[in-house]
Amino acid sequence: MSGDLIPAAVRARLRTLRLTSRRAVGAHGLGLHRSRSRGAGLEFAQYRAYEPGDELRQIDWKLYARSDRFFVREAERESPLAVWLLVDASASMNQTDAARPNWSRLDAAKGLAACVAELALRQGDRFGLIGLRGDGLRLLAPASGPRQRDRLLLELQALSAQGAWPSSEQLRPLWERIGADDLVLMLGDGFDESGVAVAERLASARREVLSVRILTAEERDFPYQGGHRFRDPETGEELLGDGVALRNEFLARFAAARAEVDARLDACGIRHAEYVLDQELDLPLRRLFGARDAAEYA
Repeated sequence: MSGDLIPAAVRARLRTLRLTSRRAVGAHGLGLHRSRSRGAGLEFAQYRAYEPGDELRQIDWKLYARSDRFFVREAERESPLAVWLLVDASASMNQTDAARPNWSRLDAAKGLAACVAELALRQGDRFGLIGLRGDGLRLLAPASGPRQRDRLLLELQALSAQGAWPSSEQLRPLWERIGADDLVLMLGDGFDESGVAVAERLASARREVLSVRILTAEERDFPYQGGHRFRDPETGEELLGDGVALRNEFLARFAAARAEVDARLDACGIRHAEYVLDQELDLPLRRLFGARDAAEYA
């Protein structure tokens, strides 16, 4: 995909969302809420133009003397948590629907990651990225601020889907870099056994894990008519079959597979949601973070 990863209508609705962490509430007395603060004793973050309502003591008068313009010093308090965005970039994430061939699972994962980064930025929280694919990991360590947002967007734009899930050896940075009580959001097709095992291991190690399973509309509806060639994007294996004859069996097995994975996630206390490629991008975020109006966008 190109251009802004967040559609304008979705960006507008993000203003009503706030990232929350169950563990942060218990451990620190607050969740992933707004941590950007202004005043003395905090680390300097950036300057911004003065706006009506800002306190006069926040104005940098030395900078005013040099520029003849009012600027406010912003400082921020480090968040108690880091938000890690784990994006599945294996070959299966290239899948699209015939009705929208330019919108893949990976495009949706990138858009969701950008949305969460935007929320974290607004709250003053740290956020980082790990892209997972067959040739290893692409890792951006957590940090805060607009520059970190820009770095993350560049990483997302460059991320392509290929190969299978990373090997155990390639996954070692996950256990070394993701800290205790960090918040982890996994974005992918949600069925790879190794991926589910990673979520379970992170949860058992006291990392709060959330998961968004990204499906195509064709997986949900199986709309195929007549003869059709089905191809596994990771193994290359193909199956020829009649769409109508296979539909009921596929939907039953697919529902059972989803229920099985959901049960494993529930057993570990992992919050999870599904996103289908024909839905509004922010829908799974509203489901994960408790928005009452999530049903409006189903």
